[in-house]
Amino acid sequence: MTGAVGDRSEFGFQLFLSVLMTAVAIITIYPFLNVLAISLNDSTDTVRGGIYVWPREFTWANYATIFKYQSLLTGFRNSVLRTVLGTAVGVLSAAMVAYVLSRVDFQARRLFSIFFVLTMYFSGGLIPGYMLMRNLHLIGTFWIYIIPAILSVWNVYVIRSYIDGLPYSLQESAKLDGANDFVIFTRIIFPLCKPVLATIALFIAVGHWNSWFDTYLFNSNKPNLTTLQFELQKILLSTQNVSNAHNINSVASIATVSPESIKMAITIVVTAPILIVYPFLQKYFVKGITLGAVKS
Repeated sequence: MTGAVGDRSEFGFQLFLSVLMTAVAIITIYPFLNVLAISLNDSTDTVRGGIYVWPREFTWANYATIFKYQSLLTGFRNSVLRTVLGTAVGVLSAAMVAYVLSRVDFQARRLFSIFFVLTMYFSGGLIPGYMLMRNLHLIGTFWIYIIPAILSVWNVYVIRSYIDGLPYSLQESAKLDGANDFVIFTRIIFPLCKPVLATIALFIAVGHWNSWFDTYLFNSNKPNLTTLQFELQKILLSTQNVSNAHNINSVASIATVSPESIKMAITIVVTAPILIVYPFLQKYFVKGITLGAVKS
């Protein structure tokens, strides 16, 4: 009897858990399906409302309108380039600094750790930052997207925490074999840190891909240095303020669609690349966030 009651209790718990997880999955997926449905629905029909997870009048017109925008291809190219280059540089620099700070024989690591932490709490502000970029002659150049974002202290400490969990005996044995710090980092530490590096790479890539304010602040008058997010924002503003738009050709191409349809199509365009990349990093991402796990 006791076993039967236990089996029923376990079955009831599993059933409850399955229903709960299904509800959570529906709640999570529904907003994305709703955005996709609206982006694929006729804009004049969308105004009526009642679009949920399936378009009522299917059309590609919303996406065609976006991709007709003249600077979109340039913005896409620059966004891809800054994301790839910025991610590679950001991950490598954070990993190198994290390795240095993780070394127990580094005499000044406590001093440097305090210095880095202070930069997380204090900032020079927008105007001093702009003046610094101007004095460094980065304004109006592509490197304004890369150099200021080379190092993130938060990423450094995430990677350092992961390195601290690795057996220090690996480094000691490599030293006994005559390996220097560069060899230890490139051949031992870096390969073992793949999970956390993939996690950090995803964070950095999303940050670069979604960034638009630096383009607005530093390169808004440089059409050849525009980014995808900045161009899509201009399209969205054009649909909301057609009467104030300055580009007559642009207005003619976007006046036939509603701001809501354009907004949803833009959301899909900027989200799709990250959704495509994420499955390839998922197995590393799950391992990388379990920084408290015991490693031996």
